Amino acid sequence: MSKPDSSSFRELENVWITMPDGCNLTAKIWLPENAEKDPVPAILEYIPYRKRDFKAIRDSRMHRYFAQQGYACLRVDLRGSGDSEGILKDEYLPTELKDGVDVLKWIAAQPWCDGNIGMMGISWGGFNALQIAAMDPPELKAVITVSSSDERYTDDVHYMGGCMLTDNLSWASNMFSYNSIPPDPAIVGERWKDMWLERLEGSDLWLKKWLEHQHRDDYWKHASIAEDYGAIKCPVFAVSGWADGYSNTVFRLLEHLDVPVKGLIGGWGHKYPHLGDPCHSIDFLNESVKWWDHWLKGVDTGQDNEPAIRVWMQDSVSPLIAKRPGRWVAEEKWPSRRIEMKEFILSPGRINFEPVNTVKEEMRIISPLSVGLFAGKWYSYSESTDRPHDQTEEDGGALVFDSPELEEDIEIFGAPEIELELSSDKAIAMIAVRLNDMCKEGTSTRVSYGLLNLTHRNGHENPQKLDEGYFYRIRLQMNYVAQCFPAGNRIRVSISTSYWPFAWPSPEPFTLSIKSGGKLFLPIRPRDDRDEKLPEMGSPMMAEPVPTTLLAPAKREWTVTHNLSSNEVKQKIINNDSRIHLDDIDLELKKDTTEVYSYFNNNYDTVRGEVNTIRSLKRGDWHAISITRTVLTSTRTHFRIRAILDAYEGDTRFFSKSWDETIPRDMI
Repeated sequence: MSKPDSSSFRELENVWITMPDGCNLTAKIWLPENAEKDPVPAILEYIPYRKRDFKAIRDSRMHRYFAQQGYACLRVDLRGSGDSEGILKDEYLPTELKDGVDVLKWIAAQPWCDGNIGMMGISWGGFNALQIAAMDPPELKAVITVSSSDERYTDDVHYMGGCMLTDNLSWASNMFSYNSIPPDPAIVGERWKDMWLERLEGSDLWLKKWLEHQHRDDYWKHASIAEDYGAIKCPVFAVSGWADGYSNTVFRLLEHLDVPVKGLIGGWGHKYPHLGDPCHSIDFLNESVKWWDHWLKGVDTGQDNEPAIRVWMQDSVSPLIAKRPGRWVAEEKWPSRRIEMKEFILSPGRINFEPVNTVKEEMRIISPLSVGLFAGKWYSYSESTDRPHDQTEEDGGALVFDSPELEEDIEIFGAPEIELELSSDKAIAMIAVRLNDMCKEGTSTRVSYGLLNLTHRNGHENPQKLDEGYFYRIRLQMNYVAQCFPAGNRIRVSISTSYWPFAWPSPEPFTLSIKSGGKLFLPIRPRDDRDEKLPEMGSPMMAEPVPTTLLAPAKREWTVTHNLSSNEVKQKIINNDSRIHLDDIDLELKKDTTEVYSYFNNNYDTVRGEVNTIRSLKRGDWHAISITRTVLTSTRTHFRIRAILDAYEGDTRFFSKSWDETIPRDMI
């Protein structure tokens, strides 16, 4: 970690940016010295995650570094978040995007900015960087988007393959908590309590809004840049990690954007690549500076000569080991003509490497709800707790197809696919398909997977119920991946009718009948000697973070229990951040979250998800606390949300509200 020269830049703790309607957004700004005399390009990160407290450490490491390299950097809290005025009512609303364009105009008009601006962000900030780029503001010259999506319905936390992810609940609950804490009185003064009350009363339940849009309608099409890739006119650097849920976006951007675009995918999870685990983190800030220097300063840093995409080719490893060894590989163009999609026939229990004439047989599967308990998180942070566990734990309730032992290494790079002819004995059904690496030792590592709500077999806008007993031919694309299957291992395909609690189950149990003769398609990549000549990605270099004192360490736990006396199965996730004191502003932070997913007796009507979060801000005698609780259950016909919000000023409850909402299920 490099230490910044304090004389090379200065920090403006809070600057107000007034929107045309009078709402004031708050910004933290890092400026190179003498920027007013010698204007510089600017970099904007525009998110709701509170620049002053919960993201202060992360922000200081990154934006101080960029300021050292001659960039003005801004962290702006969205309207209704952090210390900004207003109410944050949902993701990516037109107001948010219009505010973003107005912020760009404001930056370009400042004496320290030369008019060239880049936007970057991870997750939410990666989303709105693309979305604002699609509005074609003249000030925006380039984008770095990390762990984001071009398609809000299927490739976010909501409805993968038309199946509702339980991260829908998890993420809605996270924002429920974020939206229920106040601005800092040290910034907004005595009006902090009025602003807090406005948020508490106005933010409402985002989960309810998301459940009211169970198909891909105009709600999801808004701000999905897949609707019009041509709207983006500036260069894009797209980044993700294989442990994250957002890696597919990189490939679609490379294929569909008609601007300079570069892709990078490593072994990390839902994190900036310089903040990944020690095994996978890289010198991402230096890579970013090379991108910014090229597009914002006009410096030739070799971007025009770089491969279209560079990814971490993962080696085979036991799922019980967090480290994913491998090597960097690259393709000059994407899609790559070097990668061949090879077809393999499925017969009962077997993936056939040689052509076979199979007699059509029907295989039936009705999975227990336990299949999915060891699936990990959709958007994993690559913690040891949230990665997929040994898949042999899952395969007892799945239909399994194994290849022969491999005689030589096979490397895949792309999106595996499967084609099946199947029928269901119920009108609403889902399918989960996993591609696994079966190690010699007997453990099984999930390589890729895909979900499909079978009523969405012809698209996500107008689902159609299944005719019971009728055979349909479906083709399901799994997530993109780069993986080496070594000689001696086997390739496994596992098919199940549930994947709980990763995805919410169908309304009732059902049986799938699958005909033999299905096809597995694997994107086979030949070895390329040029990969060995790729430059090193380097170890992370960052600026010194803001000073802190650790008060209590983070706590991460993930347990699965089966109470044999009551036949209750429960998955419990504890995700408590470190409790810290921000020394320079004398502020103590706390965030504790517990998620519990459960069911009884394999009964679909008993599935239940619950998320509880406590957030706390404390300075001297001032102490603001929010406690949120969200419970999601379902019947065969409806979802039910029950939620509670309590806000405290010290020991005094300042606000309390509860919700009890019922939403009809619509082929989910």
